[in-house]
Amino acid sequence: MSKYLSFIQPLLKSWQTLTALMVVGVITLSSGAGKSIQTNLFNIQPAYAQRITPSDVWQQVYQQLPDLPRENKYISKENGKVAENNTLVNRLIRYHIYTKGRAPIYRLDWKLTLADYLGANEIMYDSTYPGNDALRQNPIEGDRKAITLLTRSQRDALVQVLVNVFNPTSQNTLSPNPNTAPSPSTSTTPQLPQRGGAELLK
Repeated sequence: MSKYLSFIQPLLKSWQTLTALMVVGVITLSSGAGKSIQTNLFNIQPAYAQRITPSDVWQQVYQQLPDLPRENKYISKENGKVAENNTLVNRLIRYHIYTKGRAPIYRLDWKLTLADYLGANEIMYDSTYPGNDALRQNPIEGDRKAITLLTRSQRDALVQVLVNVFNPTSQNTLSPNPNTAPSPSTSTTPQLPQRGGAELLK
């Protein structure tokens, strides 16, 4: 019997210690310190979200690509005035990040979004399109037409500018030159691959 007790007693002490630690943990989590720990663990935002917000990006895009259509003549439901800040790029960014949940720092994700507008990828729904709740007329059809009318070079430039703005530290590609007018033939004929980055830097 004594041998049995000598075996059980350490286990009981270990269990008591574990129970005490669990109680302390519950108290800590219910306090302000525990909440801050939970906040740090579960509310960490991506680095790009801390550097820049989507509402700032569309203005930078138009600064670099001034010829890009704005599509900002729609009337606001709230005040009955023209919503000049509700632009094509503004809605494109909101659709990309909030509606589709795609990362704004990768070229492929932006190309998938443009493919949605071109009808070559996922279906776009009127009810969830940005601007439908704020504008008297749903801008989805006008936006899709505007994206369709862009040349391949213009779409590539748009993708690159968006990536550069959301991820300024990216050095894998060069920024497009917005002053270079795309050739009319670029929209109908395939482009040859460009030379390597090392050659472009020479």
